[in-house]
Amino acid sequence: MDPRSTDPAPNRSGTPPAPTRGATPLVSIIIPNWNGIQHLPVCLDALRTQTYRPLEVILVDNASTDGSQQLVIDRYPEVRLLALQRNLGLTGGNNMGFRAAEGEVLISLNNDTEADPAFVEALVTALAEHPEAGMAAAKMLLFDRRDVIHSAGDGYGLDGIPFNRGVWQQDQGQFDRPDWVFGGCGGAVAYRRALLDDVGQFDESFFMYCEDVDLNWRAQLAGWRCWYTPEAIVYHKLSATGGGPIASFYTGRNTLWVIAKDYPGTLLRRYWPRIVKAQWQVSREALRAWRGASARARMRGQLAGLLGWPKMLGQRRAIQSSRRVTDEYLEALLRPRAS
Repeated sequence: MDPRSTDPAPNRSGTPPAPTRGATPLVSIIIPNWNGIQHLPVCLDALRTQTYRPLEVILVDNASTDGSQQLVIDRYPEVRLLALQRNLGLTGGNNMGFRAAEGEVLISLNNDTEADPAFVEALVTALAEHPEAGMAAAKMLLFDRRDVIHSAGDGYGLDGIPFNRGVWQQDQGQFDRPDWVFGGCGGAVAYRRALLDDVGQFDESFFMYCEDVDLNWRAQLAGWRCWYTPEAIVYHKLSATGGGPIASFYTGRNTLWVIAKDYPGTLLRRYWPRIVKAQWQVSREALRAWRGASARARMRGQLAGLLGWPKMLGQRRAIQSSRRVTDEYLEALLRPRAS
């Protein structure tokens, strides 16, 4: 079975809680921010032009010192500002917003984005038309090269490596068809509140990077699907508020943590050689570029990932025990579609 077809639902032994439905559900957009004052006007101005209502915008400020909070107070009185006393990272900031939000649909949005006016409406329509979906993934294009794709929904390989579908490809309409995908990029994705109530929010120990991959896994294991929505367009200033050695460290660490927590044991026993080979290739490339700070950070991240493996295994039992889908469904989801 191809889970990315128009099948009504994956083959599963149980079903997630039925999603609530309404004609015009309140939508809450959560925007984590840390010293991103230079990005906020473009981001927040775009949200003022959204065609969908009712809409609440929540900016969670991770103890910025650059005037971000005052900018919101002075120029965007419609925005709910949650001013944190310390930096809780992307994960903690999002979770604070999720808990404060009143909407039935919760959208995680990066502060360095510009949303198309129909962005929210397209995501809400997708969830309304696909009640079996717990997530709706947006089409993300580069901010400064708007014909280049950053993510057409997220994928995950049998080798344990997450990826953005279509990344760096010129947008020529090849991803203009809606489809079932593994998950959405956390920079622009809609979640049903019922999904987060069922499987939990972002894992705050991840701090940043791959937290969306972990949530995608937990959702899929519990039987919640993700519908890719190409009409929901957002432009992203890639790595404007992160990147370099920081991104390399957390990606190296958290990729291993996702495997420890979420990759099912039956599939792990079948595909562990691919996983080991993929991690070895990452290590080998980092060793070749050892003089670079990002390469060294990636190696440190892999080491931290291995050291934190026992902690992640402690969460594994609860996640796997809530599984409602078959190996066949997961293998089809993780195996790339033949070109």
